[in-house]
Amino acid sequence: MDLGLVIALAVNELTAPMTVGYILCAIGLAVHFGFTGLLNFGQAAFAALGAYGFGYAALVFQWDLWASVLFGLFCSMVFAALLGIPTLRLRADYLAIVTIAASQALRFTLGSSTATPITGGSSGQNGFGESFFALSPIDPDTVLQVGPVILYSQDLWVRIVGWSLVVVAALLVLVLTRSPWGRVLKGIREDEDAVRALGKNVFSYKLQALVLGGSLASIGGMVFVMSSQTNQPTNWGTNFTFVTWTILLLGGAATILGPIVGGMV
Repeated sequence: MDLGLVIALAVNELTAPMTVGYILCAIGLAVHFGFTGLLNFGQAAFAALGAYGFGYAALVFQWDLWASVLFGLFCSMVFAALLGIPTLRLRADYLAIVTIAASQALRFTLGSSTATPITGGSSGQNGFGESFFALSPIDPDTVLQVGPVILYSQDLWVRIVGWSLVVVAALLVLVLTRSPWGRVLKGIREDEDAVRALGKNVFSYKLQALVLGGSLASIGGMVFVMSSQTNQPTNWGTNFTFVTWTILLLGGAATILGPIVGGMV
């Protein structure tokens, strides 16, 4: 076994766009579970809607990068509202059942033949990253070789943007969780009846946390598919959610650096 090759490939995976996508989704899940106590097993749905929303806006509407990103975020926010309004009053175990069922229902809908004109059906979407790569300041002919690992200009650009988003997301969650709003979320996690007795609208705070964490996951979904510019329903199965949960629990559920460390590991 070539140990040098193994180490080089491992280092490559540490910074890969797929790793970044998982980390962003895990940061969103930290908002849901780590800080608010929401047992959400449907994180793959938010990532899928971000990716599909971006792809649809870019391919069908021919919108620019920023409008496409906003449309992907809008799709995940609408889903969060539709999912959260009837379910956030449920107990944790029932919420887990509902969210994983909703995620799977969404995945099958995205891959169905009736959704082909919108989502591409089982074939998915392809070639939706032109507006993203058009902003790259890196020379298209750039090739970076680190041992046996070869990175082309597009790979470098996705990684630079992806890890910048990880830093921004981590700082955003850090600031929010240390604010009065964040302290209410932690109170809900520990004893929502006590928070309710203090006059706080627990349902409203839960819904806000669901939207915020889902939005971070939708950005993660966009990064996840950007490198290959291929988005298929099979990307967003239960294994995606379970890997995200593994990352969160491995690094620490109620921490900021936990999802980053867990994702890299």
